[in-house]
Amino acid sequence: MRRLRACLSAAAAVSLAAVGTTALVAGHASGATTALSNRWYAAAPYLMPLDNDPPDPAAIMDATGLKAFQLAFILAPNGGGCSPTWGGTAAVSSDTAVQSVINTIRSKGGDVSVSIGGYGGTKLGQACSDAAATAAAYQQVITKYGLHAIDFDLEEPEYENTAAIKNEIGAAKILQQNNPGLYVSVTTAGTADGTGWFGKQMLLEAKSQGFTPNNFSIMPFDGGFNGAASQTSALTNFNTILQSTFGWDQATAYAHEGFSGMNGRSDTGEFFSQADFQTVLDYATSHNMDRFTFWSLNRDRQCTPADNGGRTSGTCSSVAQNSWDFAKYSVKFAGATPPTSTPTPTPTPPSTACKTAWSSTAVYTAGNEVSYNKHNWKAKWWTQNEVPSASEWGPWQDEGTC
Repeated sequence: MRRLRACLSAAAAVSLAAVGTTALVAGHASGATTALSNRWYAAAPYLMPLDNDPPDPAAIMDATGLKAFQLAFILAPNGGGCSPTWGGTAAVSSDTAVQSVINTIRSKGGDVSVSIGGYGGTKLGQACSDAAATAAAYQQVITKYGLHAIDFDLEEPEYENTAAIKNEIGAAKILQQNNPGLYVSVTTAGTADGTGWFGKQMLLEAKSQGFTPNNFSIMPFDGGFNGAASQTSALTNFNTILQSTFGWDQATAYAHEGFSGMNGRSDTGEFFSQADFQTVLDYATSHNMDRFTFWSLNRDRQCTPADNGGRTSGTCSSVAQNSWDFAKYSVKFAGATPPTSTPTPTPTPPSTACKTAWSSTAVYTAGNEVSYNKHNWKAKWWTQNEVPSASEWGPWQDEGTC
């Protein structure tokens, strides 16, 4: 699913967040606004504004006190080219839908960061000819929406492409130079050792180009993780990688390190509860880490009873929760106090009813559900005569036994 700071010290960042300090960033043409403190951009959870049953950001703000949102994802056009789109289909140049979402958030005193990349799709670093062209495409996004923050989500399959990563890191450096005060985060895959070989190569590319973002964040999920202890261990190991790569001491490395989690049930069936989020939040704040975010607000609500715990969804968490429980940990990281919530509900056991049996001759489109081999399956996209299986790359998503 999927799914840095201009070296302000972590201690100062916490202090700024606590008093709600804001800073003016140079105007980026239309839509320019007064920026929030960097701590809010560091705490912004991901929100897909056009997909996965987008929640109302105003309602989230009212319920939690959240001020910043990480909007996802900017990609190259599905048909090819070096121009920014939302999800590969909606051109930024003609967008009004996302602009409306941003206007709603800003009208309530909030702001947004925009995330580029993510898992799957064609990235601009793959499609554009060089770093300058890649940066020019992203500059269109910054200018259109008057952004004060941007996130480079560099993961599979793009981060396995050396030329694409060179373009992305080069573009990030150019944007940082051309937009004074721009908050830049770089997000990549997490492993038990911190990050994998491709993540380490990305860090070396940043070092070779002399690029230092506000933070490098890892996503410690979908890699055999089991609760908060495994995640904090990965963050500790990633800190060591940052030290060895950039020659930083431990405190400097933590001041440039971030966490990007996944609330509830992950893509591979791991579970991360509210208690896990609290544990990682305590780790992040006690180590003066720069960023704490998660994927995603679209998922920050309880599934219908039939779905609790039985599958991974883009629109709910598959764990027992009140709406926006996980967003409140972001609010705490920003230095604010969320409103008191009602007790977390008790989960309802998942349904065991089987869907209509899969047929080799039928045509299925995204969202269609079938049963096969005593499991229910949900189509991710158009498919015909492809047997449901648990393959990560296949068209079917396993929804559990029936």
